[in-house]
Amino acid sequence: MVSKELSKEQRQKRIQDIIARESISTQGELVQRLRADNIQVTQATISRDINELRLVRLPIGKGRHRYALAQMTGHTDVEEELGRLFQNFVHDVDRGENMLVIRTADGHATGVALLLDRLRRDDIVGTLAGEDTIFVVARTTLEAESLMEEFHALMLG
Repeated sequence: MVSKELSKEQRQKRIQDIIARESISTQGELVQRLRADNIQVTQATISRDINELRLVRLPIGKGRHRYALAQMTGHTDVEEELGRLFQNFVHDVDRGENMLVIRTADGHATGVALLLDRLRRDDIVGTLAGEDTIFVVARTTLEAESLMEEFHALMLG
């Protein structure tokens, strides 16, 4: 069989279609799924696509997760989901001056950071997420203190 040559937009649309219909837990599974459709991709390409599409990993039980599109419509939806994620997956929040570090369960930092970004708060300059750590830059030291209190409250529910 001949592999299909897709544009980036076509490939990303195909990824969205797959994760909307199927439970895909890892980048490797997504690579295999695309290859089953004769779409040749590398895991590095899939990693970039996941970031650009702002996919999040949602828990599906028994320690497993699946990729999903973050489909928050309103500010309240984002706040509710952020609270749920903080209660379930955030382990620690620490602060130094106007910077905060949020430690999460493996694989959940990106989803939490995405929701923080979607709030578009004036007191948050920006976020940077890895696998289990989020770096949050607050506008001022005072705002960082306030954010830390707010994040601790979210952790407690």
